[in-house]
Amino acid sequence: MGSIIRRDDEDLNRSLLPESTTPEDGAKAIAEDQDQKGLASRVWIETRKLWRIVGPAIISRVISYSMNVITQAFAGHLGEVELAAISIANTVIVGFNFGLLLGMGSALETLCGQAFGAKRYHMLGIYLQRSWIVLFVCCFFLLPFYVFATPLLKLLGQPDDVAESSGVVACWLIPLHFSFAFQFPLQRFLQSQLKNSVIAWVAFAGLLVNALTSWLFIYVFDFGLVGAALSLDISWWVLVFGLYGYTAFGGCPLTWSGFSTEAFSGLWEFLKLSAASGVMLCLENWYYRILILMTGFLQNATLAVDALSVCMTINGWEMMIPLAFFAGTGVRVANELGAGNGKAAKFATKVSVVQSTVIGIFFCALIMLLHDKIAYIFTTSSDVLEAVDNLSLLLAVTILLNSVQPVLSGVAVGSGWQAWVAYINLGCYYVVGLPLGIVLGWVFDLGVKGIWGGMIFGGTAVQTVILAIITVRCDWEKEAEKASIRVNKWSTPNPEDQPVVRD
Repeated sequence: MGSIIRRDDEDLNRSLLPESTTPEDGAKAIAEDQDQKGLASRVWIETRKLWRIVGPAIISRVISYSMNVITQAFAGHLGEVELAAISIANTVIVGFNFGLLLGMGSALETLCGQAFGAKRYHMLGIYLQRSWIVLFVCCFFLLPFYVFATPLLKLLGQPDDVAESSGVVACWLIPLHFSFAFQFPLQRFLQSQLKNSVIAWVAFAGLLVNALTSWLFIYVFDFGLVGAALSLDISWWVLVFGLYGYTAFGGCPLTWSGFSTEAFSGLWEFLKLSAASGVMLCLENWYYRILILMTGFLQNATLAVDALSVCMTINGWEMMIPLAFFAGTGVRVANELGAGNGKAAKFATKVSVVQSTVIGIFFCALIMLLHDKIAYIFTTSSDVLEAVDNLSLLLAVTILLNSVQPVLSGVAVGSGWQAWVAYINLGCYYVVGLPLGIVLGWVFDLGVKGIWGGMIFGGTAVQTVILAIITVRCDWEKEAEKASIRVNKWSTPNPEDQPVVRD
């Protein structure tokens, strides 16, 4: 039957050739047509694999971020100082620690993804527990940022009223801080084995809880900013218990067999990889927190912080899509490298970069079209609306650049390049971008536009170009060999795991 279909296809292709075509040209045209069909088929197959991760990841990340947006929107209608306070506490204090812990948790994308691709299933549960231990201990070392938030923000030049209100909110967000230590590893553990729909459903449940508690605590019980913080605490712990419940009660029979003392072995090596992952991601995450802080030194700082916070919130909201591609690319690359398929990892990278970029172009255009209306979600203040309108072009450019950069970072995580990327981020963001932002903002007196523009074009754009060059020049077969070595180094044998059969 298959041979008949192939013959029919060849006859059809020959019938479509011009009469003057030679047999050799006809054979070449048929081969090219088959290659095109083959390429289209490969793109479709890879797209399905990628979006099996990216789709639920976008939903869950947008929902999780929306919890912050909802709480910030409730607080914003309490007044400008309250909006600035919740923005500073959430964006700077929590965001500073969020970036580090999120990055440390991303070490599981390398280890769990490659172990799953190599079918060393039992090690995923061990890696998860090791990550819990490392991140939980790290949370204690980060507590001073919450406890001493008020004097720290005053030292950094924030207005007294905003710093004091932010400090109160930060202390009430300590339970949220500890939820990161468990939620981030659970997400990566489930993502690496393509169990993404449960993450989206749990996130949706957390969103409903957040909306309800925000309304109750702020409007019904009149708890003010404390109510906003409590709402976030409860909502994020709903995510933790939901994901753990699925994992522990039958959702992952191959990869979770209960708690094991083996989780306490190899913690030093695990800490080093987690630290490299944390530094890689947090250097980028802190970059935008520093942007908010630097704005506090400008004249009319409250208005500038409010406008920039709105832009950063919108950017962060849309950023959940590239971050979903970050996760999807990391998992796809890690799975293929773990299975020894270097070419498949390379192809997955290409598909992910193209699709994320197309989405970024769409949202960039959308921001430009709605430049004078996007701030209505958060405030009705005419001054803030005008200030956000003036920053909309930079917001659009930021969204476009950020549609590519996280995907390339996902390639780095899936391949285990975290340490190298950490050095790249340090150089691009803090040696080039930050000084350029300071020069444009103060020396050239461009204000928040200069600070943001300098940091975007001097930091993010340069970093994206460097990561693109590294990715293009990568030897993927060699990376597959390194992944095999890494899996063997970090794994202990288990007779229930299936060995990988390499071609």
